[in-house]
Order: sequence, then C-alpha cells, then structure tokens
Amino acid sequence: MWRIFLLVCMAGAMQAQWGNACAAAPQRDHAQWAATDAATGGAAAVTDTVTPFTPSRGNAQSPRVALVIGNGAYGDFADPLPRNAPRDAEALRDTLRALGFDVVTLTNATPQAMRQAIGEFRERLRAGGVGLFYFGGHGMQIGRRTLLMSAGVEARVPASLASQGIELQSVLQAMQPPRAGRLNLVILDTCLNNPFARDATGDPQAPPADTLIAYATAPGGFAADGARHGVYTNALLRALNSGSPQTLGGLFQRVAAQVQVATGGEQRPWIAAALPLSLHLSDAAQRDASALLARADHDDPVVTLHSRGILPKDSSEQYEITFWNSIKDSNYPADYEAYLKAYPNGRFATLAHARIDRLRAAASAAPAAAPPAAPAAAPAQQTARPAAPAIAPSSASTPEHAHTAPAPTPAPPPAAAVAQKPAPTHPPSAGESRDCATCPIMVPVPAGSFAMGNNTDDPSEKPVHHVSIGAPFAIGKYEVTVEQWNACVAANACQKLTPESNTNKAAPARDLSWDDAQQYVKWLSKVTGKSYRLPTEAEWEYADRAGTTTAYWWGDQMRKGSANCKDCGDPWHREGPEPVGSFAPNPLGLYDMNGSVWEWTADCWHNNYQGAPVDGHAWDSPGCEMRVIRGGSWREGAGYMLIATRFKYSAGVRQSQDGFRVVKDLK
Repeated sequence: MWRIFLLVCMAGAMQAQWGNACAAAPQRDHAQWAATDAATGGAAAVTDTVTPFTPSRGNAQSPRVALVIGNGAYGDFADPLPRNAPRDAEALRDTLRALGFDVVTLTNATPQAMRQAIGEFRERLRAGGVGLFYFGGHGMQIGRRTLLMSAGVEARVPASLASQGIELQSVLQAMQPPRAGRLNLVILDTCLNNPFARDATGDPQAPPADTLIAYATAPGGFAADGARHGVYTNALLRALNSGSPQTLGGLFQRVAAQVQVATGGEQRPWIAAALPLSLHLSDAAQRDASALLARADHDDPVVTLHSRGILPKDSSEQYEITFWNSIKDSNYPADYEAYLKAYPNGRFATLAHARIDRLRAAASAAPAAAPPAAPAAAPAQQTARPAAPAIAPSSASTPEHAHTAPAPTPAPPPAAAVAQKPAPTHPPSAGESRDCATCPIMVPVPAGSFAMGNNTDDPSEKPVHHVSIGAPFAIGKYEVTVEQWNACVAANACQKLTPESNTNKAAPARDLSWDDAQQYVKWLSKVTGKSYRLPTEAEWEYADRAGTTTAYWWGDQMRKGSANCKDCGDPWHREGPEPVGSFAPNPLGLYDMNGSVWEWTADCWHNNYQGAPVDGHAWDSPGCEMRVIRGGSWREGAGYMLIATRFKYSAGVRQSQDGFRVVKDLK
C-alpha cells in the first residue's frame, strides 16, 4: 500500500510539517539542488531541508490530479523521439494511476489541445490536493522562458518554434490558484537549450510557492533517449515502481543519479523547489539506488544523447537570417513577435517592430464592412418543397476507414484577408427556403436513421450506435456567412466580427464562440418567427453522411477538390477559407460540411458515446463549458475531414477556425 501514498500522502504530510516549520522559522523563497556525479558518491547541494516525513492516513483522501503530455510527432526530426515521448506519457500514466492519481493523457498534442488541457487541468485542481504535470518531448529555453513544443513544429520553420511553443509559465499559472492542501509537481523530460543562440544558458523559470519543478537536464543542456523511453523518464518509472518508500527529494535525487551514470555524466538533472524537502536517503535506499544504477545500461541503453533538443544545422548567425527570410513577407504580426522573442536585439529587430506597427495600424484603419440590408419585417413565403434526397436507414456496420486525428491546430493571429472574390449569388433552389433576404438558405432533411460514430482507435468516436431522427428538420445549405452575421450586428443583436478574419462577406463568419452562435440563432428566431438553433451532433453527422456509410461522403479516400483543407486540392489559401459554395455539395445539397471552418453543435462534450441519446436530441449537461465542434477547417489536412471526427472547445472562447451553420425545426 505504500505506493498509494508515495507522491500524495507523503506530500500531504510534508505540507503539515511545513506549516510547523514555518511557524518556527521563515521559509526560503527558492530552494534548489543539482545532482552530482553518482559514481563518485558526491552529495547534492542542499539549501533547505526539514525532518523527513511519513505517510498519513488522513491525507490519503486528498485529491490528486495529473496532466501527462508526450509529444513526438515533429517535422524534420529523426527517431527515436516520435515513438519514445508518447510511450513515456502512456507508461507514466499507468504508473500514476496505480499511485491513485486521476490522469489525463495527451500524445502528439497541438497547441490548441495543450492550451485547452491546461485550462481544464486548472479547473480540476480547484478541488484541492496534489497536482502533477509531466511533459516529454522537444523543448527549449529562450532567456527566462521555457517553451514546450507542441506536435507538428518543424526546426526548418523557425517562427513556429517561438510562436507555437507552450510556455511553462502558463502551466505554473494554471496550478497556482489557492486550494486546500496545495502541492504542485512539474516534471519536464525535455532539453533546455536555446536553438537561436548556441552557447546561451539562461535562467529557467523559478517555481512559485508550493511547487517543485524537476528538470531532466541542466539549463542549456540536452536530454537523451534510450531504445524505448527517454533516459530521464525511464529512471523515473524505475524509481516510482521500485517498491521502496522514499521522500520526494530522495526520489528525484535517485533518478538524477541513474541518469548521470546512464549518460556518462553528459545529462545532469536538477530540481528547483519552493517548498521544503528532505534530501537524505536511508542506507537501504542508497543500496537500492546502486542496484538500479548497475542495471541501467542493460535496461534501456542510450541511443541519442541530444534527441530532445532542437539543433538547427546552420550557425546561430545563419539561423537568424533563415528565421528572418522565412517571415519577411508575412502579414502576421505574430511572426515578427516570434522573431523578437528569439532575437530581442537581433539585426532585424527594428524592422520587425516597424512591421508589427504597420500591420496593426492597417488592421485598425480597415473600413468596417458595410452592413447588409436589414431582414424583412415579415418572413418571405417559402417555396414549395418537393421530396428531398432520400436517406436510407444505414446498417449497423461501421465505416472501414480508421483514423486518429490530433486536436485541431490553432489558427495564427489575424492576417491579411484572402483576395476578395465577387460575392456569388446563392438564391434558393427548388425545395430550399430562405426566411428573409439575409437569412441562411435552408435545405430540408427527412427523418431517418443511421449508424453514428466509428470503430477506430479514437475512443471519442465509440461505440458506434444506431440513431433515429424522428422528425424532419432544415439545415443551412452553407455555413453562416460574414454578410449574414453582419445583419445581426446591424440589428445590435450580435458582436462585431474580428475585422482581420472576416473581410470577405461571402466567406463563412469565423472567430466565433459557441456563445456568439447562440446570440445569432436567438436573433434569427426573433426576426423570422421560426425556431432556429444549432444542430445537434447527431443531426450534424446525419446530414453530413447524407445516406452514405464511408469515411467521407464521397468515399473512403480523400478526393482532390472535395473539401476546403490544406492538402485537399485547389482552391486553397492559407490565410482563410474560401467563399461558401466553392466546392461540391454532398448528396443532400449541403456545402462545406467537411473543411472550411469547424462548426459548433448544440451538444456538451462527452469523451465517448456511452449513454448518448439515440433519438438525435442534443446531449447536454448542467453547467457545460466544453462544446462539440465538427467538420474540420481549411487549415487542417485530410485526416480531419472524416465525417466521424469530433473535437471539443470552450463555449465562451473565440477561435479563428470556428464558425457554424444553423438548423430550423420543421412543423
């Protein structure tokens, strides 16, 4: 049973003893120790110690929450990291769960997924107790900033290193709010080098109160990988599963000693702590550590010493020029900000500041889009509806195409808009309806049933379940456009759109939250007298499938020109989505269900379909903060366009890839 208490109850007892120690003497703000060469038996330098603590039954009930991230899917890098870092995260997840932690695990996470997980981590920590954050993957240090690299970052695109890295400070801030029994543990199996200045060794982030940060390597140093795991994580897993009670300080000292022996002293882990630690190991623990060290070389031998660091092939001077050349024609202020983060006194710093000022001035001076005509006071008469395309009930068999898609890549900061195209004219076709001049065109969808979900390795899409849509409904032929949204703005019922992201009135309105979409459907219902809303997740997938059972509505393989995504064929522009209706419609006559912008649905996010409604209604929960988005966007690749792909996003947060289409109930 001792393992249940190792990082939790012992930590809780340490908290209680800390309170007693503080009553007797002031606590130092920042205690640090750096492991010495275990082969020589050197003692660690200790700047703050207290009496060793022991498990406490009362603290066994304290909440313990962990966020574990392992990123290995990076461009322009070689093995073994693509395999090891996710494997590290999964192995540590299993170990922490055995120690009583509630663990959330991400592998190959994009910036959006990491930020979202950190935000949720903050909320879960409100219950009190121990919080543990682990990151394995590429990292770097720029000055006092420690950056954790999200998946997809490429060393040959320097701006992405500085702009898409997640700052350690954001993790520490998420863990810092006061809570009962607060204790924060941060473990980083990543390098601390600065790729923009080869010989720089900065001063990493000092921990806030009640926090311990365990670094796999010293400032400016590199972390190594073995055949299956990172050398540091492998040592940590061994120590946690060794069966020997130990203090926190003893635990990490033991890990550091093993890492130094395994790497021949080239990798020297260290700790920064703003809490009192006992770093004295018992004789038995020392003997145990020696046995571990003797086996280290045979268990997971070092394969690559510098594998978790970003190593540009060019010299520092040439890399700065490469960086500047990669962004010099950019219309994104964030690219120049990324350059200044890496080179605050660089040779192009003055020019970068000037570009930022110019782009921001141009954005603020851009004329607001002229508001469209206000909707008619009385709804226009609907055109007659002939029979809609039939949707045959689908069998219980599941789509054969399997996929695992990471969380959607966040859009870059506002940029110059895609070159304006003449706004296409989209009058309703036979069977379609439009309730006012600036209202969305609606396509009727008959009642029916289908198999929802996908039996892939993505657990959020399981289980496949039979859903029956009992009543017909109408859904937007296109996503809500900038022009249509601006009608709501003109009526003072909706917020103004972000001007940099919404200059083309024929393009889908974006940079919209779920809450924003609710404002629009409320206004639309009021002015038309009809019942408008967001589609339920089941209605959305039913309409997208349109009677098909394949991975995409057009088949099991991506077909060029079928969706607005970055590798789905022309037309495509990196700055934003194409005008609505630029690609082929699905069998129901719906455009851009796949690609263009992510579309909000009415449902609250659930991690899988266990217990999901089978009648097509929204699956909601009281106080829900995370909502389901579907369909992918122009910035992602074909793997995100699959019909079954689903993700979540905070309901109150705007993101430049998010838009929506509406549904209308049919009487």
